[in-house]
Amino acid sequence: MSIALTIFLLVFIGELIQWIGQSVLLELAYVLYLRLFHSGSAKRQRALKTEILTAKAELMQTSAQDQFAAWAKLRRRVDKGLADLEKLNGELGSARASFSMKFNVFIWIVTTGLQFAVGWWYSKTAIFYLPSGWLGPATWWLSLPFAPAGSVSCGVWQMACRRVIKVGERVVKDFAAPSMAAPTEEKKPEKAKTQ
Repeated sequence: MSIALTIFLLVFIGELIQWIGQSVLLELAYVLYLRLFHSGSAKRQRALKTEILTAKAELMQTSAQDQFAAWAKLRRRVDKGLADLEKLNGELGSARASFSMKFNVFIWIVTTGLQFAVGWWYSKTAIFYLPSGWLGPATWWLSLPFAPAGSVSCGVWQMACRRVIKVGERVVKDFAAPSMAAPTEEKKPEKAKTQ
């Protein structure tokens, strides 16, 4: 794969992640992570919540004075369920914090880290050469920082790709905005024409 296409794809992936939102991707990935690696804990958490709600409903219907033994038994069951749920929530919260940190590092590597590494590795490489005299004296700027004179450097190519993708995103949003707003608008009744 050519370096120009590689850089374009890295910039595109970075902008796509930024456009979707890192927090949205984190939530989706965490749900998948829970289902794959902590499915038993998640099922146990749901079962505990259901059990606690059922026991609380029974406790509310039981008179503490008239049926003290049944009420005390239900109360102990609710308290034990809440303690187990709190412990399980702590474990899942710890797993979520760990996953969140690893996911954020992965996203940084995929977006910023790879772009930086590729830009540094190919900093002296010309992405492509421009025809001589095409941009006049401004041609030297396109080869900054270390590419040969008369060429487009990796850093400039990354900036150009990012700008083109941002303009494309704006165009897509402009075209999508009217079509998304149209169904929510109500038609206003036409005024009767006077003759």
